[in-house]
Amino acid sequence: MTEVLELDDTPEAVFAEFCAREWCDGLPIVPPTEDRVRAMLDGRPPGHSLGAMPPLWRAATFEKLAINAVMAGSEPACFPIIVAAVEAMLDPAFNLYGVQATTHPVAPLVVVNGPYGASIGVHGGQGCFGPGFRANATIGRAIRLILMNVGGAWPGRGDMATQGSPAKFSYCIAENEEQSPWAPLTEGDVVTVYGGEPPHNVNDHVSTTAAGILANVADTAVSLGSNVGAYFSQAQLMVVLGPEHAATVAGDGFSRADVQRYVYENARLPLGLLKLSGMWGMHDWPGWMNAITDPDARPPRVPSPDDVFVLVAGGSGKHSCVIPNCTFSRAVSRPITR
Repeated sequence: MTEVLELDDTPEAVFAEFCAREWCDGLPIVPPTEDRVRAMLDGRPPGHSLGAMPPLWRAATFEKLAINAVMAGSEPACFPIIVAAVEAMLDPAFNLYGVQATTHPVAPLVVVNGPYGASIGVHGGQGCFGPGFRANATIGRAIRLILMNVGGAWPGRGDMATQGSPAKFSYCIAENEEQSPWAPLTEGDVVTVYGGEPPHNVNDHVSTTAAGILANVADTAVSLGSNVGAYFSQAQLMVVLGPEHAATVAGDGFSRADVQRYVYENARLPLGLLKLSGMWGMHDWPGWMNAITDPDARPPRVPSPDDVFVLVAGGSGKHSCVIPNCTFSRAVSRPITR
């Protein structure tokens, strides 16, 4: 049953009480009054549950999602995206329990495709991973509040990330479909959730060819200190090309599939170097990898080219990024239903 609080009608009093009860992320919130929650629900049945959310396995009801969306400052138009993202995260393939409880600094990245997201201001252009865009900020923040208040993943209990990540405050972008030389990552109004680290910048102001840019992308995607050092050939990878880099790559005749294949074939480290890493032997590697004896062999970073997700986002400037995942989570997409 929903608890009703009676507090002094001041932002300071509401914020202080919510902080004391550990109901917020440390930033000021919008008080989730009955009227605001009702407006967010927009006729949806409050008690309908999308499933149990780990690690405490509480029911993710529409009402609970709406309360946290109000607190995050979301507009009701953002709620269908929030619902779709939660549905995707509760898919067993996403392994939300692992994402919530790991020591790795992983956060669900919400990628929005389609005209609906664009119509409500989900931004995929200049500075899209940063501040300044209400839809991005509040959708991402609503997801984090839901993960904390419904799932029960609080730092040090439930969420065991050693150092955490700024992406744990808010992590939501749109694909820049207008400036992409390829078809969208997903067709139509779709949300994709991907358990990712913060973006790793790829700075390339020199290359004038696809091979040059993608060589830098592939090199940035692998390092001994990366979480994937323990899980080579079992991970996924997201490559977010800036529009200028994407135009150069496509101008050389590369399709999205070509980019996936290039990164798959070149984002690799020699086995001998991997064995020098402190991650070697930490986990069970695939049998075929354990059978390799040649120190110069270069096992793939991901199982297949399809495990490299390529999209275009950002604005002017010769920067891109790679976003490693946490290995035990798989990206999941869901349609946005209004």
